[in-house]
Amino acid sequence: MTKCVLVAGTHSGCGKTSFTLGLLRALVRRGLRPAPFKTGPDFIDPGLHRLACGQISHNLDSWMLPPDANRALFARNARGADIAVIEGAMGLYDGLSGTDESGSAASMAKLLGVPVALVVDVSGMARSVAALVQGFTGFSENVPSFSENLPFAGVILNRTGGPGHREILLSALRQTRVPVLGCLAKAPKLHLPSRHLGLTTAEDLNAAENLLDGLADWVLAGVDLDALLTALPDIRCTPSEPSPLTEHHGEPSRSCTLGVARDQAFSFVYAENLRLLEAAGAYLVFFSPLKDHALPEGLDGLYLPGGYPELYAQALSANTAMLAALRNFCLSGRPVYAECGGFMLLSRAIVDQEGRLHPMAGIFDCEARMNGRFTALGYREVRFSRPTILGPADTVARGHEFHYSSLTGVPDAPACYELRGRAGAIDAPEGFFTGNTLGSYVHLHFASNPKMAAHFVAAMSKDAP
Repeated sequence: MTKCVLVAGTHSGCGKTSFTLGLLRALVRRGLRPAPFKTGPDFIDPGLHRLACGQISHNLDSWMLPPDANRALFARNARGADIAVIEGAMGLYDGLSGTDESGSAASMAKLLGVPVALVVDVSGMARSVAALVQGFTGFSENVPSFSENLPFAGVILNRTGGPGHREILLSALRQTRVPVLGCLAKAPKLHLPSRHLGLTTAEDLNAAENLLDGLADWVLAGVDLDALLTALPDIRCTPSEPSPLTEHHGEPSRSCTLGVARDQAFSFVYAENLRLLEAAGAYLVFFSPLKDHALPEGLDGLYLPGGYPELYAQALSANTAMLAALRNFCLSGRPVYAECGGFMLLSRAIVDQEGRLHPMAGIFDCEARMNGRFTALGYREVRFSRPTILGPADTVARGHEFHYSSLTGVPDAPACYELRGRAGAIDAPEGFFTGNTLGSYVHLHFASNPKMAAHFVAAMSKDAP
C-alpha cells in the first residue's frame, strides 16, 4: 500500500511545479521515499523531480498510452514507495481538446483512483476563491463526458498575502467543504527560471540545491506535512492484471549495445522508452555529443533523443570529431533513431535566431532554422507507410511534437510517417529514413506500442523480421 496524490493546478503558472518540487524535497528530508510522476508529454518537469528527490520520474498520459499501460507503469514504479506524487500538466481538466478529457490530469486521477490536491493561485482574489474551487471540484459532476466524479484531497492556496488575506480565503472556503491543505506565501525569490520550451532543465539549473531546499522550506512553512500524509488514502499499487503491452518475463532473448546521447543538449527522453529497450535486450551506454570526441566502443545502434541543441549549437559544431563519428556510424548501416533535437544534430546545419549557421553531421540534407515562436505543438499519432527500424509498415504509435525550429529544404530521404493530430490528418512529410537512420521531429512514447523497442533491438541484432 502506498500513499498517493495528484498535484494539479487551475492553470499553467499557478505554482504546481514549485509546490511539487518542494514537497518531494521535504518528503526526502523526512526520510521518506517518494515515487514521482508527470502527466502529459513534458520532459523537463520529470528531470526536475529527479533532481528534487533522487528518483526517476515517469510520464503518464491517457492519450499517448492505453489504460493498462498507464496502470502498469504507475504500479511498477510506485510499488514500495512511501508516497506517489503525480504532477499534472496545465490546468486540471486541460487535455486533447475543449471537449475531450484524454491527456488531462483529471483523466489520470480517474484512471488510477488517486485524489487531487488542487493548487490555486489566490493573488488578487478573496471570496471568489470559493466560486473557483467549487467550480473545479463540481465540474466532473456536471459534464456528461465524465463518467464518474473526481476524488479531491483538498486545495493548496498559493501566493497568499498577510494574515487578513488568508483569513478571508479560509472563511470563504469553509462554505465549500473542500479541505484546505495549506497556504503558501508569495515567494518571488524562489522563481523557477524558464526559456522557450519551458522551464530550465535539471541539467542546466544553476544553484539547484539551494533552490530546491528553499522550496522545501516554503512548503513546510505553509503545509502541515503530517496532516497531509494522514489525509491521503493508501492505494494498492498493483495492476488488475499483467499488461501484455508493458510487462516482460524472463531474460531478454537478444543482447546488443545501444549508445544513448545524454548531456545538457540532449535530455528529452521518456524513461519508459529506455526501460522497454533494456527489457527487449539492449545494454544502454550513455555518451555526450557535447563533450565526448568519440562514440563508445562496440555499439550496435544509436538513440539520439531531443533536447536543446540550439542552445549549444556552436559547441556541437566545434566538436568535429564527434560529428564525424556520428556521420560514419550512420553511414555504416547500423540502426540509428533520432528524434527532434537528435534529428537536428543529424541535419546539415542548425541556424540560430541571429542567422548564424552551425554545421552538424549532415546525414539529412536540410537545415534546422530557429524561429521566434513554436512551429509545431501537439499530440501526434504516427502510422508507418513503409518498414523502418522501429517496425513494419502500418505500425501505429503515439507521441508528441513541440519545437521552435523548421526545416529549410526537405531531406533527400523517403518520408515514412503518416501523421494525425488533434484536428485529423497532417499533410506534411515526416519520419525520414535513409540507410538505417530514422529521423523525425516527433517524440514517440514506446509504451504506446512496445513492439517498437523489440523491433529496434532486433534491427541492432541483425535479425530483424
